[in-house]
Formats: sequence, structure tokens, C-alpha cells
Amino acid sequence: MSTDDGPAAHPGSETGPEGSDSIQGALPAFGRHMWACCRRAEILERSMAFAALCFVTLVPLLIVIAAASSNRGNGIADWITNGLGLPQRAAKRVKELFVAPGQVLSTTTALGLAALAVFGVTMMASLQRAYERVWDLRSAHWLSAWRQVLALAGLTGYVVLAAWCSTLWPRSAAQPALGTTAGVSGGVLVFWWLPRLLLSGRVRWAALLPGAVATMVFLVGLRMFSRLVFAPLIVSNALSYGAVGTVLVIQSWFVGVGFTVYLGAALAQTIDHTRRGRPGTSGGGDRAGGQGRPGADTRRGPERHDSGVPPRAPAGSRGKNQPQRSRRR
Repeated sequence: MSTDDGPAAHPGSETGPEGSDSIQGALPAFGRHMWACCRRAEILERSMAFAALCFVTLVPLLIVIAAASSNRGNGIADWITNGLGLPQRAAKRVKELFVAPGQVLSTTTALGLAALAVFGVTMMASLQRAYERVWDLRSAHWLSAWRQVLALAGLTGYVVLAAWCSTLWPRSAAQPALGTTAGVSGGVLVFWWLPRLLLSGRVRWAALLPGAVATMVFLVGLRMFSRLVFAPLIVSNALSYGAVGTVLVIQSWFVGVGFTVYLGAALAQTIDHTRRGRPGTSGGGDRAGGQGRPGADTRRGPERHDSGVPPRAPAGSRGKNQPQRSRRR
């Protein structure tokens, strides 16, 4: 007797024309799940919040670190111009926003550093909540706040290391390759480790790797876009609005950075969801953190009944059990 399990066919599980139609139908399904994941996580709104938190927490912290660690150059101004890939004319407008590193160190207080650290942890908490929304997980316990402190230290250390590598051997022909290799490889490691840390290990390493690679690919594309679009905007806005115009362009770049980070995480979640939906793999009950969605069970056969009615007993066993019921009565 055949059982009807509904739409149980998976892409690639058939051969012939029907199998080709199933494979073609999987491509729109991937896009639909990606769109649903981005809507659930509200990545555009969270990207704007990411930019605001970066500008009021991470940038001041990096200003102090750059002033304390740089023996030459303009500290944080060199880091931002290198991240945006700005030419000399646009970089000059950015450098006008910051004071000399020596003046930064002379006016920094311990209370100010403590406030920056607290606000930086708040930024990591926002990033943690965004990752939880992307992967559809419950909020972590408040005792895991130490992970946010460690994440802030790791992200700050990566920015400092990437900026330091970009200043090594400035007149050497190998310097661009060294800076790019250090930035990209270190970025993949950081954005592979950050969600694993902030999600308390509820998502597997293998599921997070595509998101880290995609994030760095998006950031490289953002750098190219910044060189083509943001560089002329900085010059024109500086002439039209003064220093405020330059700040607006940098803030827009931070929005793009946040969008690429969250988009990479959404892509990783979609890839993991698609891979786990194939035959021979576990379904929603084996999702990250063990929190699968209701109805995502992929079991087949008599143990699953969508109607909720238990299976009927065989005719022979039913006849044997009938006299026992009558005796009990």
C-alpha cells in the first residue's frame, strides 16, 4: 500500500525531466529563504544601528589605540582612508576631521576609556542579537556577557593588526600583497570566530565558514565601490557641507560594512538550511542549537502522520485483542 507524504520530493532526488524541474525550482526557493531570513533579521535597520554604534563607540576607541601605537602618520585617519581605498585628494578631507595623535593621548582620561569600553560591549551585544535573529535562535543567557567583551577585544585587535600590516615596508613592491593577504585572511578568521563566540557555540563551525568567506568578499566589493563612489562624494560634500559632509559619507560607509556583515551571516544560514534539506541529512530537528522550527521534520514512512491520527493496527492483531477487551468489561 502506498502512502502519500505530500510534497516530499527534494531537488536532485529524481532523474529525468521531472528531476530537472525540481533542480530549477530549488533556485527560487533559495532566494525566497534568503529574503525571508533578511526580513526576519531586519538587516537594513540593524545595519544603520551598526553604523551609529561604530561611529560613537568603535571609532573613538580606535582613535585612542591608533594614537598610542603609531609612531608616524595620522593614526585613525590613515586607517579609515585605507579601508575606504581613497585617493590622495579625498584622503586629505578625511584627515582634516581628526587631531594629531599626541593631542589625543594628552586629553584622554581613564573615565573616558571606561565609557568607551562599556559602549563597545553594547555594540557587541547588538551584533549578538542580530546573529541570533539570523539563525533563529533564542537570546543567550546574561551570564554569557563575557563573550561580548572577548568579541570586542578580538575585533579591535583585528583592525589594529590589519592597519599595522598595511604600513609595513611602505616603499616595497610586496607591501600591497602583504596588506591584502593579512586583511582578507585575518578577516575570514575573525568573522568565522565572532558568530561562533557570540552564539555560544550553538552553530557549527562548518555552517559558519561560508558566511565568513562571503563577508570578506562583500567587504572587498565595498572597498571597490567606495573608491568609485564614496571618494568623489567626499570631495563634493566637503565643498558643499564642510566637515559634516565628509562625516555623512563615512557614516554611509559604516552602514555598508554592517550590511555586508549581516548579509554574509544570512547567506550562511540559507546555505546551511538548503544543505540540510536534502535527502540523507537531518532536518529541522537537528538545526543549530537544537532549536528547529516546528514542522521541519523530514522523516518519512509510517512513523509520521500529518493528519494526527495514529496508524491502524493490523487486522489479525486487532482480532486477537478484541476478546481481551470484552473480558475486562
